Amino acid sequence: MNPKRRQNLRRLLRPKHIALFGGNEVATVIQECHRIGYKGALWPVNPKRQNIAGINCFPDVDALPEAPDAVFLAVPKDIAFNIVAALEKLGAGGVVCYTAGFSELGHEGQDSEARLVKAAGDMALVGPNCYGLINFHNQTALWPFAHGGTHPGFGAAIITQSGMLSSDLIMSQRHLPLSYMVSAGNQAVLGLEDFIDIFLEQTHVRAIGLHIEAIRDVNKFSRVALQALEKNVPIVVLKTGVSKIGTQLTASHTGSISGADEAFSALFKHLGICRVKTPSEFVETLKFLTIVGVPSGSRIAGFTCSGGGATMLADYGELLGLKFTQPTEQVRNTLQKLLPHTATVSNPLDYTTPIWGDPSRTLPVFCSLLEDGHDVAVIVQDYPVAGLDESKPYYRADSDSFMKACKNVNIPTAICSIFPENLDVETRSHILQAGAAPMQGIDNCMRAISSAVKYGQCRISLLARLPPQVNAQKLLKGPLKKIDEATAKALLSSVGLTVPPSSMISIDEARTGRIGDIDIAFPVVAKICSPDITHKTELGAVKLNIQSKSELVAAVATIYSSVQITAPNACLKGFLIETMISKPIAELMVSIRRDEKMGLIMTFASGGILTELLQDSATLIVPALDSQINKAIDSLRIALLLNGFRGGATASRTPLISNIQALIYLMQTNQNLIEVEINPLMVGSDWTVCADAVVSKIQSG
Repeated sequence: MNPKRRQNLRRLLRPKHIALFGGNEVATVIQECHRIGYKGALWPVNPKRQNIAGINCFPDVDALPEAPDAVFLAVPKDIAFNIVAALEKLGAGGVVCYTAGFSELGHEGQDSEARLVKAAGDMALVGPNCYGLINFHNQTALWPFAHGGTHPGFGAAIITQSGMLSSDLIMSQRHLPLSYMVSAGNQAVLGLEDFIDIFLEQTHVRAIGLHIEAIRDVNKFSRVALQALEKNVPIVVLKTGVSKIGTQLTASHTGSISGADEAFSALFKHLGICRVKTPSEFVETLKFLTIVGVPSGSRIAGFTCSGGGATMLADYGELLGLKFTQPTEQVRNTLQKLLPHTATVSNPLDYTTPIWGDPSRTLPVFCSLLEDGHDVAVIVQDYPVAGLDESKPYYRADSDSFMKACKNVNIPTAICSIFPENLDVETRSHILQAGAAPMQGIDNCMRAISSAVKYGQCRISLLARLPPQVNAQKLLKGPLKKIDEATAKALLSSVGLTVPPSSMISIDEARTGRIGDIDIAFPVVAKICSPDITHKTELGAVKLNIQSKSELVAAVATIYSSVQITAPNACLKGFLIETMISKPIAELMVSIRRDEKMGLIMTFASGGILTELLQDSATLIVPALDSQINKAIDSLRIALLLNGFRGGATASRTPLISNIQALIYLMQTNQNLIEVEINPLMVGSDWTVCADAVVSKIQSG
């Protein structure tokens, strides 16, 4: 985003005057501007109408009093181009293009969209094919439908690629504080990254929510996401519409265990972004982060007036990595004196109904448990429905006492209902005004707290050493081919990866049985060497633990006969003879593949025959730090073997990480390489060896 467009986007977000082109939609936008409290000038433009919504119309762009800061455009596509061009010439700030019929139609609309972009010049254009934007903080609604939303002076900025979802979010009965809502549409000019960039200027924006179907520019997205991390503005992502990436991805093990969705998750982890699974979790996570911020740790204090509620808190917390630390002996003794004899002192604490609604008794209990030091606190309360609210003062008394106790120790505070609907609007408002988060649904509440905790921990780790920038590039043009294993291993060895000592036997030597001396010691492994044979075992194309030359002669003859039957059309380069590798502690599959949208994507999994059987994998965006690689490997079940399972030998990570970083370097310095998969990568106590490798590259020339 160049400086002029950035300034125009600022004008669009906080306009002194708005020009509105169209008919019925314009009337609705004027109504929504009045609803939100917009105080600037409204200039409807329509050559066929005298007035819209009681405001006199201008006939065309030239008749406007001056260049408008903001424009809402809801006209037929055929006349939109000339209007946008005239606005650009006049010096307008930005346009919300509600008009549709562009690239969302496919190829037939792409030329029209390119024409629109050209007409817009340096204006800040939202859309086309979008609902628009709402600035709750400065009371501007370029929005063609009735809208809701809560803004207590701060909030989340949400950017969606779905118009209907944006409308649903601002109508949700959740009390999520909002600063901005943007329906980005086709993102012909302004993308998600541009909005994140500009919203990071606003101190009232405490978190950013993204609904993503695709990322237009991963490199730019990476840069602004790391800026958000540095500014401690959490980003929460709801990712939908996962499609295939890496259209030239080869038919390796990697493709079956790590696809597009895993790559997006890896990108979000790389950038410290919270990923959620459902719209409700999206709202609740943003709500918690926006209202109470990021906890300093994972120690949580839980309160209920029900044994069942306490159990649910404990169950969810344990699954999500939250720590319900138990009371110290001193606090336990104090609580035993304060609680009824029927109560059990624990965390989560069921403080029981005999003291329910009595601040003189509940406040000391809440304060006492919090003396142990916690990072966040939650109380479970399901309020009665309207008309059955005789007991509501008791709930309110407990929540007020709880919030007072939490305020004394200055920790993030949440009041959570088990069922989402059991926090009424008046109660939600009261809780929000008191500085606590009114959380709806115990499952999403605990997930939100867990996400906030993990974000804080991740942020500390990433800021200690920011991860390398993502660097996605266009793929080279040309046909894709595999290279044989001997050539592949020579390539790996050239950058420092460890491969077994080897020798080659020709097809003629194998066919005649006249094999000369080989320059490696027995025992050895014999394999067919062919770019067309990737998985050798199932084709009878490999023999292990060969102890002598006579066994070798017989082995290669058997392999040759087998391949003639199982792969008669394969191109055979010869036989690769390698030193038999000692029994390792564990076998890994390590691959790295190139995607022009996501950059370099690395996958780790259990190796050998276990790769597809276990489907136990971890994916990283690279380049990556040693610490990130170690963390990915530790997430695998096979890490138990590497770490010395049941008293077994422990594998040194030094040669393992060295080989992995060499593999990353190989891909960074060879743009024609599309995928390298090492399977298995044998890992011993102080050694790592590439036992087999598949390399795919763009054929040049």
